[in-house]
Amino acid sequence: MEKIILKNVTKVFGDNPKKALAMLKEGKAKDEIQAKTGAVIGVDNVSFSVDEGEIVVVMGLSGSGKSTLVRCINRLFEPTSGEIIVDGQDVRKLNTDQLREFRREKFGMVFQNFALFPHRTVVHNVEFGLEIQNADKTVRREKADKALELVGLKGWGEKFPSELSGGMQQRVGLARALALDPDILLMDEAFSALDPLIRRDMQDELISLQQSMRKTIVFISHDLDEALKLGDRIVLMKDGAVVQIGTPEDILMKPSNEYVAKFVEEVDITKVLTAESIMKKSQDVAYLSTDGPRAAMRKMKNNAIASLFVLDKQGKVHGIVFADEVAKLIEKGEKDLDQAIVKDIATVSPDTPASELFPLLQGISHPVAVVDENHKLKGIIVKGLLMAAIAERGGNV
Repeated sequence: MEKIILKNVTKVFGDNPKKALAMLKEGKAKDEIQAKTGAVIGVDNVSFSVDEGEIVVVMGLSGSGKSTLVRCINRLFEPTSGEIIVDGQDVRKLNTDQLREFRREKFGMVFQNFALFPHRTVVHNVEFGLEIQNADKTVRREKADKALELVGLKGWGEKFPSELSGGMQQRVGLARALALDPDILLMDEAFSALDPLIRRDMQDELISLQQSMRKTIVFISHDLDEALKLGDRIVLMKDGAVVQIGTPEDILMKPSNEYVAKFVEEVDITKVLTAESIMKKSQDVAYLSTDGPRAAMRKMKNNAIASLFVLDKQGKVHGIVFADEVAKLIEKGEKDLDQAIVKDIATVSPDTPASELFPLLQGISHPVAVVDENHKLKGIIVKGLLMAAIAERGGNV
């Protein structure tokens, strides 16, 4: 379901936006428009949508228009033209009072600078947006405490911002947005001011929170690694316009032009490729409820494989059997396959990065099972398959 829809959004800064917009529609270059009108094109005819519960990272270099764009979404900057639809509501048609209420209801914003009040305690900083909404004092405190707990700051409410590290201050900023329980989080370079290690911690924290909150997030960043880590999709901008939209793998594997190709050429491919994009379908499996040693051995012989994953009645991965152990059961005349099943095996989720698969595959000759959230088998990965996938995409193995 589409939560946010942007249609041909353009933002012109200057005293003569109509003339600049007309020239832009005629195909005039931005430098020429600025020279003749004094106007600067901040956002140029941008269109894309954001699904409910999705993290879309809008990224680009300084001056690409990404921060201007996010401020157009909630009309902190008034778009010059285009449509912005949020939950079916055309945001540009709201009057001042309606817009103020709409922002309170729909949006939470987290900025690069923490924007905390130094004279207020942490919990009072988190309560601030709720105060503006005239929320009951008890309700404010309950929501603020809950938000602080969500971001790992339980027990820090009575401290002042000066007593917190930079990473902790950014968590307070995030908690302040979460306390309002907004449908949409707009995060503008939210982690850019943090040290690299703290920044990675905050990225992990956001991913963890998103798994439980399922907010719709528009995240602004100039850092490609951050975009690849956080984004379900990436919107890459240059000079106010969108140059490519796609999943992290789309951006890396299918760059739309030379600019995008150069932008992504230094990325470590193993951090982007996932188990799901590498895995292949299992050639066969054994079923705990119906297959004995002879049936399992027959399946392995028919497929020229030396191991077989075993599924239970619900189709969940129960373990793995190996040909030599199954052969021993057959020699003994055993009919129960369970005696040969190795149950303590490593499994991975479909979104596991390729970089995390190498350690799992070291020292083992059998495949690694890729399982969904219900532990049902989606596919398998062997070391040769992983290395081939990375080499095919231009990475180092």
